Amino acid sequence: MARPPRWQATLDASVNEACLAVRLYNDASEARSFEGFVVHMHLAWLYLLHAGFIRDGIDYRYWDRNYKRRLLRVDGEPKTWELERSMKERWPDEADPVRANLALFIRLRNRLEHRHADADQALMLNLSGHSHALLINFEEELTNQFGDDHSLALRLRIPLFVGTFSAQGEQALRRFQKTLPQDLHGFLTEYESGLEESTTNDSRFEFRLRATVELAPKDPDAVAIQFTRYEDMTDNERSAVEEMGRKGQVIVRDRKQPVSGLGRLMPKPAAAEVEAAIPFVFNQAHFTAAWKKGKVRPEPGASNPHKTNPDYCEYDEPTKSYRYTRAYVKYLVKKCATQEGFREITGKNPRLKPPSGLHEDS
Repeated sequence: MARPPRWQATLDASVNEACLAVRLYNDASEARSFEGFVVHMHLAWLYLLHAGFIRDGIDYRYWDRNYKRRLLRVDGEPKTWELERSMKERWPDEADPVRANLALFIRLRNRLEHRHADADQALMLNLSGHSHALLINFEEELTNQFGDDHSLALRLRIPLFVGTFSAQGEQALRRFQKTLPQDLHGFLTEYESGLEESTTNDSRFEFRLRATVELAPKDPDAVAIQFTRYEDMTDNERSAVEEMGRKGQVIVRDRKQPVSGLGRLMPKPAAAEVEAAIPFVFNQAHFTAAWKKGKVRPEPGASNPHKTNPDYCEYDEPTKSYRYTRAYVKYLVKKCATQEGFREITGKNPRLKPPSGLHEDS
């Protein structure tokens, strides 16, 4: 059996933290459940981004400015990027809604101290949409980067209580929302006022849904809860929904079915992607030379074909073929962008691509 990739343990820790965060959020008996959700989602995001850095070969350690070859250390361990620094590396654009949502919770975590212990439930109500967006963004990043086999959908369940409150209960919730301490209310208002309207209206910053409860007859072929997506409604149905008051919230996410080799590339398209990103000709012959020189996978006919570099290549047993990761393509692009790097990786001299519109043999 092939050894797990270097990033696997970090990714597993990330998923475990996210599941714990959700359990705390949904635990009505936990006095500070929202604070626990924020703290553990902070760790979940940190480990998720670090797992991506490990896979892509990005050095996320801090180095001593005075001694360039000396790592900064904390309790003997290398000091690594905190979540804010990691976030800026992943999303350089400040207006990105995912970054804006995550940055809100980073700042909020720094303010959630004992003096705000009594504001936990009020914060949960005021930031429920932002919290849902934080979790959904995490799920999107998790599955897009590492595949659907790691999806939280395989671990989390639909909450047992999904319905409406009485009119009195709804009014009580609205009153309770207003009990948020003034300094926290000011913090949230000031934070959102500094963002573009396109960012604050994006569902990746704050997730808003209305759920309509319909008592349906028993159907042996139907599930207990049925979701109707907004884009599937008629114009009249959309108008009716938009006029309804908010009675409850349900998160809806399309889940991709598991696909073998999702996110992996065969040699020809992998080589094409590398060539498109560098100034030199890069074909399948170059690609083959690169994996041979870098010992990314065994030679054809090897007795142990599964002994690959798992960060860059995977062996597919049913088809007896190899598939390459996005991380390997990124690595080749980075290295082969210069003449020196091209020679180092392939052992061949680079040739500049012909001008646009001309064939290589023109």
